[in-house]
Amino acid sequence: MTQLYRSALARVGAVALLAAGGLAGVAAPAHAADGADLELIPLSYQLATGVEEAKAKPFKFQVDNTRGTIDAKGVRVEVETKGLKDRKVGVVIPDGCEEDGTRFTCLLGDLPAGTTEDFGIPLFSTGGRGAAGTLVVTISAATADPDLENNTVEHDITVAKRGYDLTTWVQDVYADVEVDGDEADEANLKPVRPGQTAPLDWAVYNDGSRRATGLVYGITLPANVTFAELPEGCVEQKLGGFAQAYCEDSGVVLRPGEFYTADVRVKVAAGVTEKVLRPGFVFAAGLDGVEGEPEEEPEVASPAQRKAFAETDDGDNTAQFDVFVDLSPAPSPSGEPTPTATPSGQPTASPSPGGGGGGLPVTGVQAGLIGGIGAAVLLAGGALLVLARRRKVVLVTPGDEKSED
Repeated sequence: MTQLYRSALARVGAVALLAAGGLAGVAAPAHAADGADLELIPLSYQLATGVEEAKAKPFKFQVDNTRGTIDAKGVRVEVETKGLKDRKVGVVIPDGCEEDGTRFTCLLGDLPAGTTEDFGIPLFSTGGRGAAGTLVVTISAATADPDLENNTVEHDITVAKRGYDLTTWVQDVYADVEVDGDEADEANLKPVRPGQTAPLDWAVYNDGSRRATGLVYGITLPANVTFAELPEGCVEQKLGGFAQAYCEDSGVVLRPGEFYTADVRVKVAAGVTEKVLRPGFVFAAGLDGVEGEPEEEPEVASPAQRKAFAETDDGDNTAQFDVFVDLSPAPSPSGEPTPTATPSGQPTASPSPGGGGGGLPVTGVQAGLIGGIGAAVLLAGGALLVLARRRKVVLVTPGDEKSED
């Protein structure tokens, strides 16, 4: 489950918070708790000087329910802002949230067992660089939580120098997802049937105060999921049984408030037996220079420019998603249900727990895997430079920001 908050979208409806993937860090499998055992994990740490209120950066946090066996119902987030320095940063309270003095509360919704959800607290710059105080963020649910110790985070905010700041977002995969860069008005989505394809709705935002020039990005799919369609300029490979794509657009110019996306479709293996395939990732990084046919005149960054272009906060460059699968029997031509597919013997994303019983396995997101993705994307950049064809660029500027610039 993921839900996107953008500064442009928050004024349109009750879309409260951002979703886009995360960096949970469970190093080894563990047995799940008998309940909705939630954990709150901060993903963003720095804000670039000069980020305007109309283009506020959603500071990403992740709610993790991979240790529990029960769906978390009515998950809410409470944000206390009195510890922030108002001469450094300001907060945009999303529509649909309840405000009470220096704090506000927003409803995230239900979070299925074994999944994660990211949300964002939109911050903007009001002054210069330096320590900007502390946000206190707490999550709660209507479902009983056996361990509340990890439900509150006191998160220090830092305002850094001007620069671009990429933030990735990706929606969980369903059969009828609308590819539009958000999840607004998308309720009761249908899982993907085994053997079928579905679109991947993803985006890379520039939440900084300077433009990003050139972009490299990577997509890693869960086990039993493969690519059915990729943009031009992508190289596909298998690594550890996972399908991965590394892509480069060396000519794109991404201004503050703009986002970048491209058509991607994925296919679920015919023999899967799990309702949720996870985790998948989208990773992005700037190239700090443009080549080819950019949106505006090409330029090659000087060493001084490269230093100036250095990214403000790369902690939120990775987004996580899940693939939801429809395992219900498919109706036969006669109307009678067909037998459920048998296991194909293909590997799954979650290892089986050792021994007998003891609850569900919890795998979480392996920190080594995430690090490998980032390193591989950067290493692949040099090889991608030799690709002869560039993909079609889809650059979207949030429409309602034009009147506020």
